Amino acid sequence: MQQLDTITFGEAMAMFMANHAGSLHEVSQFTRELAGAETNVAIGLARLGLRSGWASKVGNDAFGKFVIERIKNENVDIEHVLIDRYYPTGFQLKSMVLEGDPEVQYFRKGSAASHLNCDDFNEEYFQRAKHMHMTGIPLALSESARAFAKHALTFMKKNGKKVSFDPNLRPTLWASQEEMVKEINEVAFQADYVLPGIGEGEILTGFKEPREIASFYLDKGVELVVIKLGAEGAFYKTATEEGTVRGFHVEKVVDTVGAGDGFAVGVISGLLEGLKVQDAVLRGNAIGALAVQSPGDNDGYPTKAELEKYIENQLEGVK
Repeated sequence: MQQLDTITFGEAMAMFMANHAGSLHEVSQFTRELAGAETNVAIGLARLGLRSGWASKVGNDAFGKFVIERIKNENVDIEHVLIDRYYPTGFQLKSMVLEGDPEVQYFRKGSAASHLNCDDFNEEYFQRAKHMHMTGIPLALSESARAFAKHALTFMKKNGKKVSFDPNLRPTLWASQEEMVKEINEVAFQADYVLPGIGEGEILTGFKEPREIASFYLDKGVELVVIKLGAEGAFYKTATEEGTVRGFHVEKVVDTVGAGDGFAVGVISGLLEGLKVQDAVLRGNAIGALAVQSPGDNDGYPTKAELEKYIENQLEGVK
């Protein structure tokens, strides 16, 4: 049985990326790729040489086969990916933009992944991992997926594992903002590392300043809070240290999707390797910067050698 450095879980979808710019209803040709916040993280960690696992459900269909093969080819462990005979694999359409945020339309309601439930949880598999990363998306997919997520969190904490949590807010999947804030924070308070964006932090805490947002979670027992500040970099705070780590200069932003997941990859990998918090956050900023320079959700994520070379070159440029 392979031991894992990290494990995550959630929904993966087939993604159809427009081959030319314009509104989605005007596009006639698409390229198929993979989408999913948690799969982005699993893939990013595997590219850095970590033993990475991903748990989920996919449909017994062409999209499900594509998801499994695509993730397997990235050297992510998929032993706990279940095939559902009754519900389909979700998919999405994504526009091409010349700069900034693309238009995305989802076709995921009633998907196989949304039917994850506590009976699907494999204790032996999760026990193998040193660390678990989770996002707020499974909490929003369905009541059963939310129960699975909370069960996984409780199990990992009970067994002395570290847990990182990216709120990754999806307001359209929730019945109300009040429910979203309540459920997301309930999980965040139990995590060791919380990684919100500055806008998410304001929604979840009511505070606007990074230091106040971080303190809100630290006061609840969270060990480390890292707040993404976009091009400005990221702010981090623990019980004993805090600081802002500058972002990396990007000449042109091609596509922002996947940048936050790439940031999580950098921070998690750095912490697992024993880096100082500041250096782990720097690594997160670097992968986030690489991610926004490519059109796919994760195709900009680097290998370990590529990451080290990029950081070295960028810092050398500053000097």
